[in-house]
Amino acid sequence: MTLSTSRLCSLAAALLLAACASAPTRYYTLSAPLPDAAVAQTPPIFIEVMPVAVPERLARPQLVVRPQGVQNARVEILEQDRWSSPFNNELRDALAGGIANRLGAVDVTRGGRPSSQAAYRIAVELRHYDAVPGAQVQATFGWTITRSDDSRSAACQLSVTEAVNGAGMDALALGVQRAVAAAAAAISANVTALQANRTVQCGG
Repeated sequence: MTLSTSRLCSLAAALLLAACASAPTRYYTLSAPLPDAAVAQTPPIFIEVMPVAVPERLARPQLVVRPQGVQNARVEILEQDRWSSPFNNELRDALAGGIANRLGAVDVTRGGRPSSQAAYRIAVELRHYDAVPGAQVQATFGWTITRSDDSRSAACQLSVTEAVNGAGMDALALGVQRAVAAAAAAISANVTALQANRTVQCGG
């Protein structure tokens, strides 16, 4: 006895759902392993990295990518490939960690600081982001830095392109990590210039 067409379709749908349910979810982080930290300064530098502004479509844990070779506006939201927290939170944590590590600074965003100590408040916006698996990651970061106890401030923008050296999502995540690290390095250089009362140079 053969199964009816409807029963075959139902069986195929059930098998497909079971396969989807069993597919593992992979989690990635933007917080790359940090090199040896700079020597902590005396008196210490305090930084306060504010929540990062990102386009609404990116404020989610799923990786958002543009398929390679697609020239239109289509993007894919990958349910099985996710950041370990929403992308905007991952960005803030990675930037704060990278900046603090490079400067030997104290990130007071969550811990507070002595009232007598000034802090450099850093507000970052992700103005452009395009991630293409197997190809490249392009990102444009804009930021302002304001010292809490005087009028010294800086505003800069950095556009960065990182090659994705591999076809999988592991390679893509590493490309995004490198782009974020480049932004952290540029912001750190701005803070150093402000601290030394030098002219701030923007990366472009």
